[in-house]
Formats: sequence, structure tokens, C-alpha cells
Amino acid sequence: MRGKGKFAVVFAVAALLGAAAFSAFHHGGGAWERLFGQGGELEEVLPDLLPSRPTLTLWYTDEALEDYLAGAAVHYMEENDVRVLPVLVSGLDYLEAVNEASLKQENMPDLYLVTNDILERAHLAGLADEIRDTKGFATSESFSQTALRAVTYRGKRVAWPFYYETSALVYNSTYLEQAAMELGVKESDLIPETIDDILSFADVYNAPETVDAVFRWDVSDIFYNYFFAGNYINVGGPCGDDPGQIDIYNAEAVRGLKAYQDLNQFFSIDAKSSSYDAVVQDFLDGRLVFTVATSDILARIADARAEGSFPYGYGVVPLPDIDGTLATRGLSVTDALAVNGYSEKKDLANAFAAWLVCGGAGDIYAGTGRLPALLDAVPDVPGAEGFAAEYADSISMPKMMRTANFWVSMEIAYMKAWEGENVSDMLKDLSEQIMEQVTGVEYTEEAYIEVPTEEQEAYPDLPEETQAAEE
Repeated sequence: MRGKGKFAVVFAVAALLGAAAFSAFHHGGGAWERLFGQGGELEEVLPDLLPSRPTLTLWYTDEALEDYLAGAAVHYMEENDVRVLPVLVSGLDYLEAVNEASLKQENMPDLYLVTNDILERAHLAGLADEIRDTKGFATSESFSQTALRAVTYRGKRVAWPFYYETSALVYNSTYLEQAAMELGVKESDLIPETIDDILSFADVYNAPETVDAVFRWDVSDIFYNYFFAGNYINVGGPCGDDPGQIDIYNAEAVRGLKAYQDLNQFFSIDAKSSSYDAVVQDFLDGRLVFTVATSDILARIADARAEGSFPYGYGVVPLPDIDGTLATRGLSVTDALAVNGYSEKKDLANAFAAWLVCGGAGDIYAGTGRLPALLDAVPDVPGAEGFAAEYADSISMPKMMRTANFWVSMEIAYMKAWEGENVSDMLKDLSEQIMEQVTGVEYTEEAYIEVPTEEQEAYPDLPEETQAAEE
């Protein structure tokens, strides 16, 4: 009788747990939190409640994933009879914590979520094992080259691409539709492919009183600025892992950064007070026609529409080139599932990782607002296709430990460029600094690249009288 009672309790708790978590997985909400609260209670309770079966521990740092991963774990257990324990941990010294737990063999993760830029460090420490893709999921048929390169280190795929973040051009389609009617063109003709197109539009646009600026973006954050010179800067090659491929100081990169600098005369934005949240709010308030934003803007637009405060249409397209000769490329970061090299359950961990990034990716946007890397899992949300197209053409954050400070240094260089300092001098100094870090010896660029004059940088698509006025 006592045995039957214990089984009944276990079954009831498991059923309740499964129902709540499955609901959280498919519908969001705080079912998991209401059952177990915050912290490690889940890991302490489940082993005593559920029958003995293989168990995987998954670490992650993004609180927004909590209900989603909890639901996915229960769903996977129902299908595969493998228990997965998602554990939310601090993002501070994250990889150090993974390493310490692995060395001590105490509550270590069998797999964990990690951004692609620290995969070199993770792999060399034995914390990111080469994936075991037994069913051939991680191919160009399932993922873009950007996603696959993001998780590749020295020819090995050392993690599973899961979701990503990148920036794209977001526009107010209501304003473009109104302008198209006034100008006698199609709305699609006004969607810019270049920065020149935006400047040309600004020259002829009869803005309503609600519009404060045609184009505004956060000039203080490299994630929204890098694309101006990004197509011509190479840090580590396609996979960001090759110290022999460093090219920062070249004529095209100088021209791209100079074009960025020149925009200050058209769109006066104070870099020191620039704020991404403020820019997005201006777009939501109808004060901007164009902006550069990350994918979080999609949820913010949806919320504003639900509240009735965003009565506009909108669209998302890849970042514009500078002109007909200078192309652009933006930055992206890929969050991936790494299998811990210290785990004794690598096959099980790989199987779950493959299932999650391929089978569970379709639900991740609805549950977390994150855009999946899986090609056929682009959510049916206006604008998601635009971010997916930009991601496919973007530059992943490089993995090399020796270039870890490149982004901070580059952000400072962009800030100085916006404020008028010599762009060639800044890129030259940055190139010499990074090359010294990579090679370990003093490095000096052989030739100095002159900054293009205003005449050379004149925007070819603008009317001649507009160019003359700006000069």
C-alpha cells in the first residue's frame, strides 16, 4: 500500500509538472516559475520525484528562455525518455563557472548556451566538443553559412547554432506610402538600397509635423554602426578564427568610415547622449521614417500596436549599402549550444541539442522573442524575414581571444569619427594595435591612406544642386 501511494504521488507530480511546462513551452507564461520559483529548486526536486532515467544538465544565462527551455525539456522527455534539467545561472564569469564545475565534476553542465565569440576559448579549454551530427542536421540546407561559420573553429563545428541577433533597416511604411502618392511613384521605389537613397529621399520628402527626422539611429553602439566599414574589415577570416587573416586598414574601410562621418552634417545626432531605447521609442511614436534596430523592435512594435499607440505600417530590409560602389555588412552574434567536453553523456547531449535547434526552433520566437537560426523556422511575424536576410549576409563576431578588445576599440573609433577626428589615423592605429596583439611583435602599417576629400565623397545619387548646397 505504501509503495502504491508513493507511485501515485510521483505520477501526479510528474503529470502536473508536464502539463504546466508543456503549456509554458507552447504558450509562454510563468507556469514553471509558479511551480518551482527561481534558482536551483528544480534540480533538487526532480531526481526524487521522477523515475530513474538518463539526465542531462543544461546551463543558460538568459532569463527570457526559462519557460521555453522548461517546456522543451518536458516535451523531449516524453518523446525520448531522457530527462533534461535546464539551470539558469549568472552571466558573470560564465565560462569560468562552466570550467570550474567541470573540473570539480560537481553539478556540471552536459551542454550549455554560449555566444559564438567565445567558442575558441571554450574549445581550447575542452568545454566545447566537436559536435556529433549523426543525422546530418548541421548543413547548409538547414542553416545559413553565417550560422555554420559562427560555430566553426579551425574546421570543426564546436556548437549547434540556435538563435541570433543582428541589426537591419526598419522603416515606417505608412509614411513611405503617403510620400509615394505625393511623388507619383510606387512605395517600393522609396525603400532604400543605399544611404544615398535615404539622402535623396530626405531632399524631396514633405514630412508631416509628426516626423522629427528622416533617419536616426544609435550612433554610440558599434552594433548599429559597424556596417558602414564592415564589408572591408577582416578579423579572422570567414569563421573569425584565423590570425593570419587580419585586414583593418585599407582604402575601402577608410572610405566607409569617412562616409559615416559625413552623415553627421545631414543627421545631427549627439553621440554622447545617443540611446538605442530612445531611438526605438521615437520610431514607435512616429517621429522617424527610417532607423537601424535589432530584432527586439518586432516585439516592441507588437506591444505598441496592442496598446493602440502605433497606428502605422512598417517594414524591415537588410542594411543599405553606402552608394553604388561601397557595400556594407552588419554584425551578428549567434547563440549556440555547446556540448561540454568533460561530459560523459556527449551522445545524449548532442541528440538533445540537435532536437532543440531543429525541432524546437519553431516555437522559440513565440516563447522568447529570439529569432531561430534554422532556415525554415523563420517566424510568421512581419519583419522577421528582413532580419533573417540581414543575418545571412552579416559578419559574425570573431572567436579569437587575442582580438577580444577589437569591438570596444572599434566602437571608440566610430565615436571619434562621428565627432570629426581623422578616420585614417584611427583605423591605422587600431590596425597596428590588433596586429601587435595577434603576432606578439611590434607592427607598423607600411603606407598611409589619405582620407578622401569631400569632392571625392560626393554622393552620386543626389541632385547636383543638393551636393553643392551641402558643400
